[in-house]
Amino acid sequence: MTDVDTSVNEFIDVLPKVELHVHLVGSASPRTVLELANRYDDHRLPRTEAGLRDFYEFRDFPHFIEVYEEVNDVVREPEDVADLVVGAARDLASQNVRYVELTVTPYSHVRSTANRRGMSMRAVTEALDLAVTRAEALGVQVAYIFDIDGLLGEVAARATLQHALEHPPKALIGFGLGGMETARPAHRDVFREVFGAATAAGLHSVPHAGETTGPESIWEALDGLGAERIGHGIRCLDDPRLVDRLRSERISLEVCPTSNLRTRQVDRLADHPFPKLLAEGLVVTLNSDDPPMFGTTLTGEFRIAAGEFGLGPTELADLSRTAVQASFLDEPGKQKILAEIDG
Repeated sequence: MTDVDTSVNEFIDVLPKVELHVHLVGSASPRTVLELANRYDDHRLPRTEAGLRDFYEFRDFPHFIEVYEEVNDVVREPEDVADLVVGAARDLASQNVRYVELTVTPYSHVRSTANRRGMSMRAVTEALDLAVTRAEALGVQVAYIFDIDGLLGEVAARATLQHALEHPPKALIGFGLGGMETARPAHRDVFREVFGAATAAGLHSVPHAGETTGPESIWEALDGLGAERIGHGIRCLDDPRLVDRLRSERISLEVCPTSNLRTRQVDRLADHPFPKLLAEGLVVTLNSDDPPMFGTTLTGEFRIAAGEFGLGPTELADLSRTAVQASFLDEPGKQKILAEIDG
């Protein structure tokens, strides 16, 4: 990456920010992961930072999913869930992030595995509620998006919907879909059904799409799931008609450059479509996805935008404003952060 001028780096450091696409388990710092790993014995996680760095060398997207599941498997008690949220908030606060929409995959904590017994929905929700209060003390407002692991299909979809409707955390604002996109067509009707119920209950639709597959998954997210934002969405450029649709409807794309590099969706940052997405007039936000796993931060993504894609302070501030406007924060909250950015 091209070196960034000191004054631009300083500007990025102080710029108030909003994070719209970051996963709870994937946000766990090495220190947090090692603390969790040392609480339990029956797992394959390394117990040193050096070992963890090697463990995070992803071969491809399926390998990333395997590693993610290993980390998830040491989240076994409500206090583990709360610690993850507070740890994420602490890291975000250090980057001047004022508001985050944190993606939680609740079924991964509720279901039982070979190593652990799942928590109750109520216990997970109580931990998430407690963590919001602790995060606010750090200066970060947390909202939650409940995410379905698409690879687990109907059972995960229905359990996630039940959790969202019957035991929602107070800060729940959205409903998402992640995991392997190639597994989705087999469960299309179920996903449509649960998203319809979630949005009817007032939750926002924010599925991942167009990350590891082509434009067809973005079309399905829009027309089948009622997407208001798209997680990733970088493959939209393969379909000019889809680009027109996204632009005309102002559907924002939650773009995560380092994530796409680390999971081998692009070969080099220089090949990333981020500049083309902006040039096409699309609504684009910068995000970190699973920052410690990918060796990045939200601040680091802004540095990439400056050093690799040539954005200056004005454009960087515009990216931060776009994230505020694309968020589901209430209007007074948006105006407060926008005033800080303008200041």
